[in-house]
Amino acid sequence: MIKKILWALLVLLLAAAVMFYLDREQWVADFNQERQAQQSEFIQQGQAFGESASQQQCLAQSLEKLGSCFSYGCTLDHGAYLRACLQEASPSEQFCQDVPSYHKKATEDDKSWLKDNCWDKNLNGESCRFLYKQQIHFCSVK
Repeated sequence: MIKKILWALLVLLLAAAVMFYLDREQWVADFNQERQAQQSEFIQQGQAFGESASQQQCLAQSLEKLGSCFSYGCTLDHGAYLRACLQEASPSEQFCQDVPSYHKKATEDDKSWLKDNCWDKNLNGESCRFLYKQQIHFCSVK
């Protein structure tokens, strides 16, 4: 009896894998479309907030909205929000003060700056560092 149940489960699992394999291109297309729509929404929200905010307020709002986000998609969405917000925001006098220069590969000083800024924020470390990397990039290219 147990063998029959195990065989039935194996057949169902195999059928599901075959169905997924045959439909994989549509699944990827749907996933990409959903991600683009979601990111577009975050970009619009960032632009709207930035129209009446300073650069420092954009960063603070992004960090607050990030909350306890642990997914990579969520991190990317908040990064898009911050980039869009910073493009619209009014300059903050000290926003780029003491911000390290952008490097393709972070230096030890860059890593230390990121760690120090994220240490006490009670956020996912990678997500927090990602937002501060947006600040580094913004301050280096402006």
